[in-house]
Amino acid sequence: MGQPPLPEEARRAAEVIQRADIVIGIPSYNNARTIGHVVRAAYAGLAKYFPQLTAVVINSDGGSTDNTREAVLSARVEDSHLMLLSTPLLAAHRLSFPYHGVPGKGSAFRLVFQMAKQLDAKVCAVVDSDLRSITPEWIDLLIRPILFAGFDFVAPYYQRHKYDGTITNSIVYPFTRMLYGVSVRQPIGGEFGVSARLIRRYLDRQDWETDVARFGIDIWMTTIALAEGFRVCQSFLGAKLHDAKDPGTDLSAMLQQVVGSVFTLMREYAPVWQQRAGSSPAELFGFRFDVGLDPIFVNVDRMVNAFRRGCDELGEVWETALDHSTLGAVRALAASPVENGKGFHLSDGLWTDVILEFACAYQKHPIARSMILRSLTPLYLARVASFVRDTENLVAAEVEEKIEQLCVTFENLKPRLIARWNRDFIPGGSGSPQGDAAPRATNNAKLEVTHD
Repeated sequence: MGQPPLPEEARRAAEVIQRADIVIGIPSYNNARTIGHVVRAAYAGLAKYFPQLTAVVINSDGGSTDNTREAVLSARVEDSHLMLLSTPLLAAHRLSFPYHGVPGKGSAFRLVFQMAKQLDAKVCAVVDSDLRSITPEWIDLLIRPILFAGFDFVAPYYQRHKYDGTITNSIVYPFTRMLYGVSVRQPIGGEFGVSARLIRRYLDRQDWETDVARFGIDIWMTTIALAEGFRVCQSFLGAKLHDAKDPGTDLSAMLQQVVGSVFTLMREYAPVWQQRAGSSPAELFGFRFDVGLDPIFVNVDRMVNAFRRGCDELGEVWETALDHSTLGAVRALAASPVENGKGFHLSDGLWTDVILEFACAYQKHPIARSMILRSLTPLYLARVASFVRDTENLVAAEVEEKIEQLCVTFENLKPRLIARWNRDFIPGGSGSPQGDAAPRATNNAKLEVTHD
């Protein structure tokens, strides 16, 4: 399956510009309040750090109705090209997936990557349009390791509030680190730098029309880079200030989308991650420093109550996903007396068992994948509630050490995951999701996704 043609306005703009060394992509959807600042920061970064190179800033908009495009046009920028492109999305896509307010974010990225390839760009950086903390230095830190140090993928490294990024901290970071053996602290950060070589690989993929690439684009990009041996590094960007939420609210859809993408990709790359043990940190660029962070209120009681309701209502699903001993420990936790969250503790070992067993259940029961993912939310809330209670009196460095301990637990239990995987999903085995082997991670591998 080939790439769709560029929209006519994009094709005409590319013909006029012909080529550019750097492409900056800013996907947007109803971000009029913040996108002007992001555009100005991008231009200031290009002018300050790369004045000798030609650059294009592409705002790939998903049909905003709040004057986002006007905000981009009115941002005072000079000495470069500015391109406004509308992402071609069906109305159903726009309504069905409010991923950080950007429906079909992957479609916006695809358009940016196509333009980067068309313009023969050496590097492409993408940044979120809702950032309040972006500075011109971010552009340098996302681009320079690729242009001058030979890296293919630059992931962001942020200073975040201890209760911001709980999906990353509790699941995506330790799980991805365990699988692929590289410690990338923010694998779904939203800001990335990508080489021309890796852009071509992304565009060659055959899974752009699946939910994984459309809605899980950040972890999709990171996983491909890690699993396929591209050179990966991180850049310290300071604080990420955006519209952070109480982790007990409004995150269930994101949890399902991101974790579903992680679980789907692990089947494709099973031959890769089964051969990797332990982990090593990706190289880190930039100067690390402490920054002030927005406070985040966390309602622990609400999360504990949601977990207990889930234990009452989702027993049959959890019996499918979890081993008997794991489910017994979960039920014992739900039944334990708790007063204002005090004494509520979901251990690293139990939490790791839950995630590894859910990962295997997701592969083993393709028809029930959506239901399995939805049922993970109350367990995730239990883990966050426990984490909040365990860390409420700890400073940032101590909290980071707690997360490091969780990562080590995941890595120590990886042999258990491999044994279970090979038991359930050997070629033709009774537990195989499709009765066949996991597809090999080749350059032309097509990702298999079951739509419920």
